[in-house]
Amino acid sequence: MKGGTPEMSVVIVTPDGYETIRQTVEHLRAQTVKDRLELVIVAPSATQIGVTDSLQHDFSQVRIVAVGEFQSIAQAHAAGIRQASAPVVVLAEDHSFPEGGWAEALIERHRQPWAAVGPVVRNANPVSLLSWADFLLGYGPWLEPSPAGEINYLPGHNSSYKRALLMEYDRELEAMLEAEFVLHGDLQAKGHRLYLEPAARTAHLNFARLAPWMPYLLHAGRAFAAARARSWARSRRLLYAAGAPLIPLVRLWRIRAELRRPGRPADLWPRVVPALAVGLVVDTIGQVLGYALGAGKASRKLFAFEFHRDRYANWDRHPAPHLEHR
Repeated sequence: MKGGTPEMSVVIVTPDGYETIRQTVEHLRAQTVKDRLELVIVAPSATQIGVTDSLQHDFSQVRIVAVGEFQSIAQAHAAGIRQASAPVVVLAEDHSFPEGGWAEALIERHRQPWAAVGPVVRNANPVSLLSWADFLLGYGPWLEPSPAGEINYLPGHNSSYKRALLMEYDRELEAMLEAEFVLHGDLQAKGHRLYLEPAARTAHLNFARLAPWMPYLLHAGRAFAAARARSWARSRRLLYAAGAPLIPLVRLWRIRAELRRPGRPADLWPRVVPALAVGLVVDTIGQVLGYALGAGKASRKLFAFEFHRDRYANWDRHPAPHLEHR
């Protein structure tokens, strides 16, 4: 452990042990400014995380946040953010692998008064049309290449924030992190601004098997809609539930426009439409349930799909993470 004050805290969650997050941590250890990072590992128990001397030496600080058994990724993220010590916090995932200049680019951009800064994203397992459908539904707006500049929304579970602004939410922080779309909208409503930084790049691993993807989309759609409508009147909830069948058409149109941007794989569009259509229908069913009935147990059920994504990705763990071949 190098000591001193870190410039950015990387919050990463594991539901079990260190092996689950090892791949991502190795990418963090390859960062150009790793000595300016605090690694915050959120886990059920500190005894499940074996922090080696070499790991502690690589980062400014390594902090283990033991939270006991948890069944919500938002709960774990909130716990990590509260225990972080750097002025900037960034969320990381066990299935998202940042390139070497990712941390430095985020830190430098946060020297300006942006409330949140996000990376551009690429598909870590692009050989499957199903993985492309999953990727486009979750990260299409930030697909590499994307231009730098102010933006309304940033990639969920992969973006960075000025910690002081998040701490202002106090007891509401966990609820705001249930769907970062809602958090981003609220930050802007309070006069804050968001920025997309193309110099920060990460590769996201996506579902490539239909069986786990379907329940994931259902629970994710329900959790999203419930979080978005948390403070709405019942009449507004029902209105959105009634209008939800339009979601697939609207989102297909947007995804097509995203793929037609310069440098993006426009030829992918006709081939990926069937998988996108299926995914959007399932997501829409989830959103109807979320608007009409609330979250139910969606967040708890979604939790089971948040980790060990390599089990569902039809992915060779070895060649894909070497991102510097670009």
